[in-house]
Amino acid sequence: MGLGTEIGFLLFLGLVVLGPKRMQTVLGDMARAKAKFEEASRGLKSQLIPELEATSANRENDDYSRRLAADDRGEPGRSN
Repeated sequence: MGLGTEIGFLLFLGLVVLGPKRMQTVLGDMARAKAKFEEASRGLKSQLIPELEATSANRENDDYSRRLAADDRGEPGRSN
């Protein structure tokens, strides 16, 4: 039984249980909820990606600063 068959069965079952008018309303509500969820997801991604990139850049700068400080102290195993 494939995914298409299962979706078709659920739609048929919903049509039988809810009736055509109520089924149309429910599907419309589900479509609006899905659209709102996708919009919120895009908003979250647009806020999260710059934060992650900034954190990554800060981490790289910190690593570089630590390497420079280690070189300045002349730690063993480091070339001057």
